[in-house]
Amino acid sequence: MRQFLLFSIFSLLMTFSSCGEKDSQLDRPSDPYAVASTEGDALNVIVEIPAGTNQKIEFAQKTGFASDTLNGGRARVINFLPYPGNYGFVPSTLMDRARGGDGDPLDVLVLSESLETGTKIAAKPIAALLLRDRGEIDTKIIAVPADSSLRVFDVGNFLDLALENDAARSIIETWFLNYKGPKQVELIRWEDESYAWREVRKWKTD
Repeated sequence: MRQFLLFSIFSLLMTFSSCGEKDSQLDRPSDPYAVASTEGDALNVIVEIPAGTNQKIEFAQKTGFASDTLNGGRARVINFLPYPGNYGFVPSTLMDRARGGDGDPLDVLVLSESLETGTKIAAKPIAALLLRDRGEIDTKIIAVPADSSLRVFDVGNFLDLALENDAARSIIETWFLNYKGPKQVELIRWEDESYAWREVRKWKTD
């Protein structure tokens, strides 16, 4: 019993320490898809870009977290207002180009206070924002922390967002339609949390 307890404690400590590492352990871990939550099912989301910054940071399998670069190696900076939430991706998802995706993991915007790059957070999808970017459909999952104490305002589903917090919904929409410059991104429509979950399941890789 004592040996089992020591092993359990060691495993837990290793789990906590790995959350802060910015290496391959964050690249689609084996169990990232659904996590238990008192608020219902939630996703693990890996944060690339903290809320409130203009720096474009991306995760790559070989290099980990790094600034996205433009031609000439210059770091890419969003020439607009800072990100209105924590921007990242759902591990173990891939929007396959052969099925109409953009070749990247599914994007998520987590509405909470700023989280460090590399943070793994359990988040609850509340909406999906469908955009058209360079001719491709680009879906953004809008989510809030599964832990309601970490939420910056009281919203738990799409109706809460659209009816009680429409100003926030409008800000998110306006931001995504303008962060790449005027008329670069086109709005298709908004969808609810059920659609958001269908998107996650559609692009799930394991």
